Amino acid sequence: MTKLTKEQFEYLENSLRHIDYGSILITVHNGKVTQIDATEKRRFTNQPNQLQTVSNKS
Repeated sequence: MTKLTKEQFEYLENSLRHIDYGSILITVHNGKVTQIDATEKRRFTNQPNQLQTVSNKS
């Protein structure tokens, strides 16, 4: 059974509290957590009447 350190647990808990859409990947090597990746997804709906252009004026 893999055990989390206090730091790992707190990071995982914080990630879960703040993510609305996305994924959290926990990497385990030799029975120990070596990495935690949190990826948040942002989805935007573009409606034709709300599109704005961005210009780069020099």
